[in-house]
Amino acid sequence: MKIAVVILNWNGKELLEKFLPSVTSYSPNATIYVADNASSDTSIEFVKENYPAVKIIQNTSNGGFAKGYNDALTHVDEDIFCLLNSDIEVTENWLLPIEEAFKNNPEVAILQPKILDYKNKEYFEYAGAAGGFIDRLGYPFCRGRIFQTLEKDRGQYNDEKEIFWATGACMFIKKEVFTSLGGFDEDYFAHQEEIDLCWRAQNNNYKILYVGASKVYHVGGATLGNMNPKKTFLNFRNSLFSITKNLPKRKVFPLIIARLFLDGIAGVRFLFQLKFLHLFAIIKAHFSYYYYFVRIFKKRGTINKDIKYFECTSVVLSYFLKQKRFYYEIVNQHTS
Repeated sequence: MKIAVVILNWNGKELLEKFLPSVTSYSPNATIYVADNASSDTSIEFVKENYPAVKIIQNTSNGGFAKGYNDALTHVDEDIFCLLNSDIEVTENWLLPIEEAFKNNPEVAILQPKILDYKNKEYFEYAGAAGGFIDRLGYPFCRGRIFQTLEKDRGQYNDEKEIFWATGACMFIKKEVFTSLGGFDEDYFAHQEEIDLCWRAQNNNYKILYVGASKVYHVGGATLGNMNPKKTFLNFRNSLFSITKNLPKRKVFPLIIARLFLDGIAGVRFLFQLKFLHLFAIIKAHFSYYYYFVRIFKKRGTINKDIKYFECTSVVLSYFLKQKRFYYEIVNQHTS
């Protein structure tokens, strides 16, 4: 299987200068693309001048992560797409365990490697860590990262494990699966569209795998920081989108009501923390969800009622009330 490493770029010359060398050095058997979202800086000129072997795809507009990749990947013919953030440093032989995992697990459609923090390389990184999950209420979390608590990498997640979602920061997906699912939902613009894509993949009986033998280092927050109000808006709204699209009908409305209530509690917490922009972001997210509801509901496709979509009951209650900070504490209390 041929791999295409596709880096989505928007005005990211400095990131390309810093991180493209590791990608080109350590991906000898892959074809490398830079998919440009109508940048106004000189990043494309930089790539053309310094990396002539790197293929360039130029999108006509900045459609964010979702539309940017949807548009760009129509020009890529390789069997496996690697969607790679421009702020990631890859490591030597990082692709070998990925290729082996695809070969040994034909039912797997999506993979992610171990995601470590570029700034603090002994620790997992926020966006993806050691594989993504959601709780019964639809809140996402990762092995190695629960909210703002990051675990030190002690080899505890050097395994291969089936996961619920793979990070968009470094996601491998079979071309045929990406195409058959219709790609990312462009109404998301950015953030959590990878969770929706993975959920749809599982509803169509594909599996998603974490491969701990492959590792990369992610800066994180290069586009939007973890506590940027715009990211708060997108995360809260897009999570409601995914629930609406992917759960069986009988579960959608009770869960949405519960989520709106809990989001309100999160808003009150931001109020007491004097983070007014984040409070307004949640309010805006809810009104945007109401506006798009009919449109999103009509996108419901194949729903697999047999998949267990959640890893635990409530990561929010476990973390904030029970003071459980690590994946093994939160999951074990529900499975023991």
